[in-house]
Amino acid sequence: MRFTIKNGILLPSNTIEDSRPISQIPALPQPPLNQDYHFNGNLQQLLTGKQLLLNDIPFPLNEIQSHYENGYVTYRHGIIYKGKQPACARCGNKDQQWFAYYPCARCGETCLYCRQCIMMGRISGCTPLIGWNGPVPDTIHPEKISQWQGTLSKGQSEASNRVVGAIQENKELLVWAVCGAGKTEVLFAGIEAALAAKKRICIATPRTDVVLELTPRLKAAFPEITVASLYGGSEDRHLYAPLTIATTHQLLRFYHAFDALILDEVDAFPYTVEESLQHAAIQARNPASAMIYLTATPNEKWQRECRSGKRAFTTIPARFHRHPLPVPEFIWCGNWQKRLQKNRMPVNVLRWINERIQANKQALVFFPHISLMETALPILRQFAQTIEAVHAEDPDRKEKVQKMRAKEIPLLLTTTILERGVTFPNIDVAVIGAEDTIFTESALVQIAGRAGRSKDHPKGKITFFHYGKTDEMLKAKRQIIEMNREGLKRGLLDC
Repeated sequence: MRFTIKNGILLPSNTIEDSRPISQIPALPQPPLNQDYHFNGNLQQLLTGKQLLLNDIPFPLNEIQSHYENGYVTYRHGIIYKGKQPACARCGNKDQQWFAYYPCARCGETCLYCRQCIMMGRISGCTPLIGWNGPVPDTIHPEKISQWQGTLSKGQSEASNRVVGAIQENKELLVWAVCGAGKTEVLFAGIEAALAAKKRICIATPRTDVVLELTPRLKAAFPEITVASLYGGSEDRHLYAPLTIATTHQLLRFYHAFDALILDEVDAFPYTVEESLQHAAIQARNPASAMIYLTATPNEKWQRECRSGKRAFTTIPARFHRHPLPVPEFIWCGNWQKRLQKNRMPVNVLRWINERIQANKQALVFFPHISLMETALPILRQFAQTIEAVHAEDPDRKEKVQKMRAKEIPLLLTTTILERGVTFPNIDVAVIGAEDTIFTESALVQIAGRAGRSKDHPKGKITFFHYGKTDEMLKAKRQIIEMNREGLKRGLLDC
């Protein structure tokens, strides 16, 4: 798009002579709010707290422009410049290798665009980001906001109170909760407090399957509250809601939207490696807002900040069923990769697997790489032909996980794709090649957290088969032991 400024108003223009792409206009004027203007309520619902492209908005440009001229719509630069260096206003990208040029039909020039966030629509030098500047939509909540009937454990209750306080006071808080502690239930009181205070709240998580799992639970707990569920292809993407659950990628569409943001699995891929997602989380919040981080495995830097008092945090060191976390056992298995090249596996690994098959005890067996897992699969099928393997690119991944839940698969080989987000009630867990660099402290703690989650089966066995202990293995075991020690000290364990 090209714009010109007349009488302090930004005007779209089709003529090249007296207009420029929006990125070439240093200061964008914002007309004052005209209180007598009858704004479009549907446009208000769509744009409140958003930063959208013109293609994302199902309204004609003349209506959007009319709202802008009366102060209700904002135009912001899509690409901003500091000196000669461009940056993407939406995803924060400043890396020059993620920018490129293309001949743009809209502005008639060779236009710079950001390749990093192009999956959300192209941001270019002539692209405005469009938002809302008027009053926010009215939301009327029922007298009783939460219908959740459950009870919290002592550890959950303590953490829940801290979450409520952080949301009310617009503070940051890390909830460091062991795998299976019941983090979702800990959030309910905080969500209720936010909604009661007319705050808009969002739970963001890196993975779509977590959004799909949490959405019905939130709708059941808050049945009279509008809940938007946002992920790639979601039907709710134009829905204004006081309670939103979204993938972290969807936060790129928001701008100063939320009074409280709860970031789940803050240690998980891709959030940890994509700066654009971290930028999106910051930008989606109101300047005065609460930020709640949830994780079972904070990184080493955050752990140090917790211990030194630099980061506000609360721990839930025990599961709701009051049994200690199973502690991993380390077993040396020699040069297992060399054996695998000869279509053999270490005897103690085969013995471990055979014992589970004979005892009819389901198990997850983690491998560091797909090729090694697929080589091992036919070897292990000597014990049971129904043994399966799964990885991120497996088209039958969901079906295999469901079969495992239905106990149709006795043993499931997997990469780190199942290190989190899945629960099987009664399983043992093994890691083959725990010394591999892919098995970080975080990954190993999460893998260990797959066992012992059920109150009926709280004592799953965890075995790390290795060709040499690593610091990551030792740190993971130490973290689990320390959590058990803290749980005992705080009276959250029965033994």
